[in-house]
Amino acid sequence: MTVSNTKNAKCLCGSVKIAASDINPKFTVCHCDTCRAWGSGPFFAVQCGTQVSFEGAEHITEYDSSPWACRAFCSKCGTHLYYRLKKTQSYNMPVGLFADMQDLVMEMQYFSDKRPDYYCFSNKSKEMTEAQIYAYFAADV
Repeated sequence: MTVSNTKNAKCLCGSVKIAASDINPKFTVCHCDTCRAWGSGPFFAVQCGTQVSFEGAEHITEYDSSPWACRAFCSKCGTHLYYRLKKTQSYNMPVGLFADMQDLVMEMQYFSDKRPDYYCFSNKSKEMTEAQIYAYFAADV
Protein backbone atom coordinates (compact mmCIF):
# COMPACT_ATOMS: atom_id res chain seq x y z
CA MET A 1 0.00 0.00 0.00
CA THR A 2 1.48 3.36 -0.99
CA VAL A 3 0.41 6.48 0.83
CA SER A 4 -0.60 9.13 -1.71
CA ASN A 5 -0.64 12.24 0.48
CA THR A 6 2.44 14.43 0.67
CA LYS A 7 4.69 14.14 3.71
CA ASN A 8 7.11 16.89 4.65
CA ALA A 9 10.50 16.62 6.29
CA LYS A 10 13.58 18.72 6.87
CA CYS A 11 17.19 18.34 7.85
CA LEU A 12 18.27 19.07 11.42
CA CYS A 13 19.15 22.72 10.73
CA GLY A 14 16.12 23.33 8.46
CA SER A 15 18.19 24.39 5.44
CA VAL A 16 16.80 21.54 3.32
CA LYS A 17 13.06 20.94 3.21
CA ILE A 18 11.60 17.85 1.54
CA ALA A 19 8.14 17.05 0.18
CA ALA A 20 7.49 13.44 -0.83
CA SER A 21 4.13 12.28 -2.14
CA ASP A 22 4.55 8.53 -2.74
CA ILE A 23 6.05 7.10 0.45
CA ASN A 24 5.76 3.36 0.93
CA PRO A 25 5.34 2.55 4.66
CA LYS A 26 6.97 -0.85 4.06
CA PHE A 27 10.53 0.20 4.89
CA THR A 28 13.84 -1.50 4.18
CA VAL A 29 16.97 -1.93 6.28
CA CYS A 30 20.44 -2.09 4.75
CA HIS A 31 23.37 -3.69 6.57
CA CYS A 32 26.06 -3.04 3.93
CA ASP A 33 29.45 -1.71 5.02
CA THR A 34 28.75 1.68 3.42
CA CYS A 35 25.41 2.22 5.18
CA ARG A 36 26.85 1.16 8.52
CA ALA A 37 29.86 3.47 8.08
CA TRP A 38 27.61 6.32 6.94
CA GLY A 39 25.35 6.26 9.99
CA SER A 40 27.10 3.98 12.49
CA GLY A 41 24.31 1.43 12.09
CA PRO A 42 21.95 0.00 9.52
CA PHE A 43 20.12 2.36 7.16
CA PHE A 44 16.34 2.34 7.74
CA ALA A 45 14.74 3.71 4.57
CA VAL A 46 11.31 4.36 3.15
CA GLN A 47 10.91 4.20 -0.61
CA CYS A 48 9.69 7.56 -1.86
CA GLY A 49 9.59 7.02 -5.62
CA THR A 50 10.42 9.95 -7.87
CA GLN A 51 7.81 12.45 -6.68
CA VAL A 52 10.17 14.22 -4.28
CA SER A 53 10.90 17.95 -4.22
CA PHE A 54 13.52 19.91 -2.31
CA GLU A 55 13.72 23.45 -1.03
CA GLY A 56 17.25 24.56 -0.24
CA ALA A 57 18.80 22.25 -2.85
CA GLU A 58 21.94 24.40 -2.81
CA HIS A 59 22.68 22.84 0.60
CA ILE A 60 22.51 19.25 -0.70
CA THR A 61 25.80 17.47 -1.30
CA GLU A 62 25.50 14.31 -3.39
CA TYR A 63 28.09 11.66 -4.18
CA ASP A 64 28.26 8.33 -6.00
CA SER A 65 28.34 5.57 -3.41
CA SER A 66 28.05 2.61 -5.79
CA PRO A 67 27.76 1.95 -9.52
CA TRP A 68 23.95 2.00 -9.19
CA ALA A 69 23.22 4.69 -6.57
CA CYS A 70 24.23 7.96 -4.95
CA ARG A 71 23.77 9.36 -1.45
CA ALA A 72 23.15 12.87 -0.25
CA PHE A 73 23.36 14.92 2.91
CA CYS A 74 22.85 18.50 4.06
CA SER A 75 26.13 20.37 3.64
CA LYS A 76 25.34 22.60 6.64
CA CYS A 77 24.32 20.08 9.34
CA GLY A 78 25.22 16.69 7.87
CA THR A 79 21.72 15.18 8.01
CA HIS A 80 21.44 12.14 5.75
CA LEU A 81 18.82 12.98 3.13
CA TYR A 82 18.61 10.15 0.63
CA TYR A 83 19.96 7.20 -1.28
CA ARG A 84 18.89 7.58 -4.94
CA LEU A 85 18.93 4.84 -7.58
CA LYS A 86 20.57 6.10 -10.77
CA LYS A 87 18.54 4.01 -13.23
CA THR A 88 15.07 4.89 -11.93
CA GLN A 89 15.92 8.14 -10.10
CA SER A 90 13.81 6.88 -7.19
CA TYR A 91 14.61 8.01 -3.68
CA ASN A 92 15.06 5.98 -0.52
CA MET A 93 15.00 8.30 2.47
CA PRO A 94 15.69 7.79 6.17
CA VAL A 95 12.57 6.72 8.04
CA GLY A 96 13.43 9.18 10.81
CA LEU A 97 13.03 12.20 8.52
CA PHE A 98 9.27 11.59 8.43
CA ALA A 99 8.27 11.86 12.08
CA ASP A 100 4.55 11.52 11.41
CA MET A 101 4.71 8.23 9.45
CA GLN A 102 2.28 5.60 10.67
CA ASP A 103 1.78 1.89 10.00
CA LEU A 104 5.48 1.31 9.25
CA VAL A 105 6.45 -2.30 8.55
CA MET A 106 9.95 -3.69 8.04
CA GLU A 107 9.69 -5.45 4.67
CA MET A 108 13.26 -6.22 3.57
CA GLN A 109 16.79 -6.43 4.94
CA TYR A 110 19.56 -5.90 2.38
CA PHE A 111 23.07 -7.35 2.76
CA SER A 112 21.73 -9.61 5.50
CA ASP A 113 24.94 -11.64 5.46
CA LYS A 114 26.88 -8.44 6.32
CA ARG A 115 24.80 -7.79 9.46
CA PRO A 116 27.25 -7.81 12.40
CA ASP A 117 26.70 -10.02 15.43
CA TYR A 118 26.31 -7.08 17.82
CA TYR A 119 22.71 -6.34 16.80
CA CYS A 120 19.68 -8.23 15.53
CA PHE A 121 15.99 -7.61 14.90
CA SER A 122 13.06 -9.70 16.06
CA ASN A 123 11.05 -8.51 13.04
CA LYS A 124 10.47 -11.14 10.40
CA SER A 125 11.24 -9.81 6.94
CA LYS A 126 12.56 -10.86 3.57
CA GLU A 127 16.34 -10.81 3.26
CA MET A 128 18.87 -10.45 0.43
CA THR A 129 22.57 -11.30 0.74
CA GLU A 130 25.48 -9.37 -0.76
CA ALA A 131 25.67 -11.80 -3.70
CA GLN A 132 21.94 -11.46 -4.38
CA ILE A 133 22.17 -7.63 -4.31
CA TYR A 134 25.11 -7.54 -6.73
CA ALA A 135 23.36 -9.99 -9.07
CA TYR A 136 20.16 -7.91 -8.95
CA PHE A 137 21.91 -4.63 -9.77
CA ALA A 138 24.41 -6.07 -12.27
CA ALA A 139 22.01 -5.31 -15.13
CA ASP A 140 21.72 -1.67 -14.00
CA VAL A 141 25.39 -0.74 -14.38
